[in-house]
Amino acid sequence: MNFPTRRDMFHFAAVAGAGAAGAAVAGAGAAGASAAGPRKDVTTYVFVTGANGVAGTDPELTLRGHRTLGVNLPGHGPEQQFHRAYQAPQDLAQLATLPSPMAGVTLDDYVEATVDTVRRASKHGPVILVGGSLGGATITKAADAVPELIDLLVYDTAFCCTDLRSPNDYLATPEGKESLAASVAAGGIIADPRVIGAIRMNWRTNDRKFLDAVKATFMAEASEGELLALLNTLLPDESLQVGGADARGRKEAWGRVPRVYIRHTRDKMIPLALQDRMIKEADAATPDNTFRVFSVEASHAPTARTYREITEILHRLAK
Repeated sequence: MNFPTRRDMFHFAAVAGAGAAGAAVAGAGAAGASAAGPRKDVTTYVFVTGANGVAGTDPELTLRGHRTLGVNLPGHGPEQQFHRAYQAPQDLAQLATLPSPMAGVTLDDYVEATVDTVRRASKHGPVILVGGSLGGATITKAADAVPELIDLLVYDTAFCCTDLRSPNDYLATPEGKESLAASVAAGGIIADPRVIGAIRMNWRTNDRKFLDAVKATFMAEASEGELLALLNTLLPDESLQVGGADARGRKEAWGRVPRVYIRHTRDKMIPLALQDRMIKEADAATPDNTFRVFSVEASHAPTARTYREITEILHRLAK
């Protein structure tokens, strides 16, 4: 089977970022309006997942009095992606050619879904838009579209494109080349992206070499059970186009929305040096509106224990 180049495959591995990963560990639970009607003083956290993730929330934030919800990205519904061929025993021959619901899905599609969610949420109070990993590209462009509706952007070990055009471009930098993403791509892709129009990963394989590569890249400090629990939440297919799309924001739009970056100091997917480069470039572009930076000792996808630290950070950001 012939695949695209290593560079073409880079962006698949921007797997569910800290917000989505923590939500996957904790479970779902969005807050609703009270019986007396929606309150206008309650912050809504809107989470945008990274690659292969599903919409998730943070129940702990909800229990602390906030609203939380996840954006349903186009093509990311489990009912769209899961197929009997993906169950055990797997039909790898069928998976190699089965058409993907992600074929043709673009960054613009992700942004449209996110902007629609933000518009609805902003009617009820302040909005904090959180993007994990590849989700950073989406929240940048969403802020570019509706800066007046977003009170704060949070990049949770996420791509923030400023000097360079796309997440793929950043992964090709000297800082990005330290990423272990390619080792995961080499062992996990099970269909020619040019045939199915998407990048299809077999997260449910029992191949030890692949699982070791995934653990080292995404969740090094996790137990085997935590790692497998994460993998079982991931969707097999991701867009072939999003990672290479222009994800830069305009200074007069995205650049005027207050923003936070949560660094994951043990991240081997988006290495710390690359996180710091993106922070530095964004701050240079908008010197009057720079990142507020926090750090957690976590891999790309934090464990439940580490995610509690991220929840605490997010909680303190609410007005």
